[in-house]
Amino acid sequence: MKQSAYYGHESQLYGVEELRLCGGRGDGMRLLEARNGRGLEFTVSADRCADISRLRYNGKNFGFFSVNGYVAPSYYDDKENGWLKGFTAGFLTTCGLVAVGSPCVDQGEALPLHGAADNIPAEHVFWETDDEQIRIRAVMRHAQIFSHKLLLTRTITCSLLKNELSISDTVENIGSETSPLMLLYHMNMGYPLLTERSELFIPAAEVLPRTEHAAEDLDTWNKVLEPTPGFAEQCYYHEFRDRPGVAGIFSPDLGCGLQMNFDSSELDCFTQWKMMGCKDYVMGLEPGNCYPDGRDVTRAQGRLKFLEPGAKKTYGVRLTVVESQDQWNRLKADYAK
Repeated sequence: MKQSAYYGHESQLYGVEELRLCGGRGDGMRLLEARNGRGLEFTVSADRCADISRLRYNGKNFGFFSVNGYVAPSYYDDKENGWLKGFTAGFLTTCGLVAVGSPCVDQGEALPLHGAADNIPAEHVFWETDDEQIRIRAVMRHAQIFSHKLLLTRTITCSLLKNELSISDTVENIGSETSPLMLLYHMNMGYPLLTERSELFIPAAEVLPRTEHAAEDLDTWNKVLEPTPGFAEQCYYHEFRDRPGVAGIFSPDLGCGLQMNFDSSELDCFTQWKMMGCKDYVMGLEPGNCYPDGRDVTRAQGRLKFLEPGAKKTYGVRLTVVESQDQWNRLKADYAK
């Protein structure tokens, strides 16, 4: 007997449901609640670049949700560090597409913290399912008159056969001028996945501190601390070079964790954001095609990427739930230095 004979509607087990928020600064925002029937659940924020605001496994939260809560893009502040006022974080915040990192002025253009991508609503979003997967597709237009004109098409694919999902982003330059292309997947690990007992695994070729403050604790970059009043954030840059792009986090307390895989030749800059403050307790594991130093610094370093008129570029990340200590041990053994 086929499984479908046992239920009236597939949403008894899996699927996607569209919701809208009521009240607060998130009033009216569209959310897509998805689940695969095997324990993996996630929320896609259609009005915030189809980012993944929540990620859960068997009811256990994996991401960090900031004190801001849900904030609609109408509240976006594009001045200097104004981006932080609406930074929900969630599991995934997309940074880019023409600026990532510190506010700066590059070739006469004033650029805010982390760019505007995550405050762009999807103008077209839909989903479809078959016997093996859920696919959510969204299109965001990062463009304005007399300036850059980029189109981002995102596909989030969630398996119905195992606890795995992937994010595939295609950026197209629909304008007539060459455009900078900066993209960072700001993925934010949070409690209860993240505690002082959690383990990190980032098998890069080299680890570089972003600041002198980070350099002071370079030897313990992978140590997760308990919430610490007054903690000053630390960032570490992980250079994979010719090694496979992989990173992971595991909670012995929960008996589960998360593995991420990416193409380290395309997403060639991996940032670890270590923020162990009280109420601001988060570990960012962030593949990108740039580091968050600002576009002016990235250009001066010769690492700035560009997209020619009519050209397309595709990036992606695969996320797999680590469901046991044995699976975590195998992951570390498979990618051991």
